[in-house]
Amino acid sequence: MSAPPTLGLLLAGGLARRMGGGDKPLRTIAGRTILAHVIERLAPQCEGLLVNANGDPARFAAYGLPVVADSVPDFAGPLAGILAGLDWMAQHRSDLHWLVSVAADTPFIPRDLVVRLHQAREQAGVPLACAASGGWTHPVIGLWPVRLREELRHALTVEGERKIDRWTARHGCASAEWPVTPVDPFFNANRPDDLAEAERLFVMLADSDPQPSS
Repeated sequence: MSAPPTLGLLLAGGLARRMGGGDKPLRTIAGRTILAHVIERLAPQCEGLLVNANGDPARFAAYGLPVVADSVPDFAGPLAGILAGLDWMAQHRSDLHWLVSVAADTPFIPRDLVVRLHQAREQAGVPLACAASGGWTHPVIGLWPVRLREELRHALTVEGERKIDRWTARHGCASAEWPVTPVDPFFNANRPDDLAEAERLFVMLADSDPQPSS
């Protein structure tokens, strides 16, 4: 099944406190940055990619992607990054109507993410969808229609809303579930120990996959 044309947003705007600061997506595992692994998996599913990050955008210049900063001040969280992506789309890619957001520190993102999220929202008859695995939902990994961007802006700037799942519940959000074996596809590198675990998982997948992503 094919999915409607969708733009990919790599959310790299977090403060990385548990990692000791810096840009988590630029940490290296299996010989490449985490961001490079995410791009390799997500790019074939999308009509283009952009990065949401605050601060100097030049640190992402090597990837050749547009970098958009939050328009809502004071690190308002992932919803602010999603709004920044939707605003960029409205200005630069008005031909597209869907945005998929992905945490930029999730190197095992599934290669069928976009298709399955669209399937989930269509089957449920709702405008939004997010990923799930192991009994947990991952609200930051989700599908967003551009038509809801003004409602999102109001929630962020007038209501002070910061919780993704609380906002998506207003409009209706389906979930698509993935298995967690052999690897949870939404594993994210939050702490230094997670980098070592990601290395181990990449080796395991390389041994079992004739065409490993790394």
